[in-house]
Amino acid sequence: MASTGFNQKVYELTRRIPRGKVANYGQIAHALGAPRNARAVGYALHKNPLPGEIPCHRVVFKDGSLCKGFAFGGEGVQRALLEQEGVAFLPDGRVDMAACQWRP
Repeated sequence: MASTGFNQKVYELTRRIPRGKVANYGQIAHALGAPRNARAVGYALHKNPLPGEIPCHRVVFKDGSLCKGFAFGGEGVQRALLEQEGVAFLPDGRVDMAACQWRP
């Protein structure tokens, strides 16, 4: 699978994540038929060409942790964007995956 084609598929699937929900990198990779490519999903989202349209802030780590190097302003910006959408957080700062994980 060509990198650009893979990235486009990542962007298309990420656009489907509704407000107030999150997915994890591995979940996106698995849904695209590439279950061992979670890092490639992260790389694609880091290169997001349309941050306002492709909601990469809705993709988090499997345990609900946020990306320390969130490409568009850092972990605090990612959390603020998710909170604005109603995403619930646990006391330790991770997303409440039981309540907010998107199931495509």
